[in-house]
Amino acid sequence: MTDDGERSTPGKGLVQGLAVTLKTMTKRSTTQQYPDVEPELPPRSRGVIALLEENCTVCMLCARECPDWCIYIDSHKEEVVVPGAARARQRNVLDKFDIDFSLCMYCGICIEVCPFDALHWTPEFEYAETDVLDLLHDKNRLGEWMRTVPPPPAHDVLGEPSKEEATAARKAAGPGAATAAKADVRRTSTPTAGRPNRAAHAKPEPPEQPQ
Repeated sequence: MTDDGERSTPGKGLVQGLAVTLKTMTKRSTTQQYPDVEPELPPRSRGVIALLEENCTVCMLCARECPDWCIYIDSHKEEVVVPGAARARQRNVLDKFDIDFSLCMYCGICIEVCPFDALHWTPEFEYAETDVLDLLHDKNRLGEWMRTVPPPPAHDVLGEPSKEEATAARKAAGPGAATAAKADVRRTSTPTAGRPNRAAHAKPEPPEQPQ
């Protein structure tokens, strides 16, 4: 009888809903009033993709690995005369690099597989268009997004240097620096397991007898 009486009470659910509404009205709102207030996004947010054209070698890895096939690349070859070389070398020149953001699913595979850091994430997401064809960004527009790419995090002082830094330091130090460094490592290294440490097992000399 009690359940039936509660269910038959007209307007009880409306009163309970209005009570919740009045309760939340007295609390401070945490909603950011976008677009009047810019959202606080993490520094590595996945917004639009930027292109650093001078780093692109037209290896086509990004276009091949893209699951949506939304990257279009075209290039041509040019001969480069190297002084002292027997013949001229060829290099790829980028002619076209387009990304269709109407197809992109922002998986980031193209950025991960790029071996020369030509593609970067930017936190910019305000590039909506009224025409879907305008979501096809060419290399010039992709290059303009580079100004919004956040700087990389600082390198850990206790971590190992990158291969590029180690190679540059080795070349700057000269050819004899690597040999000297290896010799220092051998001198400061601990004895191997097969060779016992003679200094540790040497018999102590007897103390001198007083005369």
